[in-house]
Amino acid sequence: MPIRPENRDRYPSNWREISLRIRTVRAAGQCECHGECRRGTHTGRCPNTNGGQAYGTGSKVVLTVAHLDHTPENCDEGNLRAMCQGCHLHYDRDHHRHTAAATRRAAIEATGQLALTDPAA
Repeated sequence: MPIRPENRDRYPSNWREISLRIRTVRAAGQCECHGECRRGTHTGRCPNTNGGQAYGTGSKVVLTVAHLDHTPENCDEGNLRAMCQGCHLHYDRDHHRHTAAATRRAAIEATGQLALTDPAA
């Protein structure tokens, strides 16, 4: 997954090396998701391999590295998981929804308007 420009400074300077090692050495080019993504499309380890065809869609698989706690600064081995783009997007779905809502709310408030809904809801 591409790193958003506003988050680049949150990653360590050697992130490319860390990511490459996780994807190629530890994961040996295969998605390491064992259902954490909650897609419900695979039992056991996801069969997608980097550069191959994604099962179900036939699209080209791009192996990425997910931070399980969504914190780019935390590059502990146990917090990183090589995931195909499908598993990674599904794993991050709720996190993306939450951050998008916060971004929209901040934009509204920056114009001097108040949000009509409770942000905690």
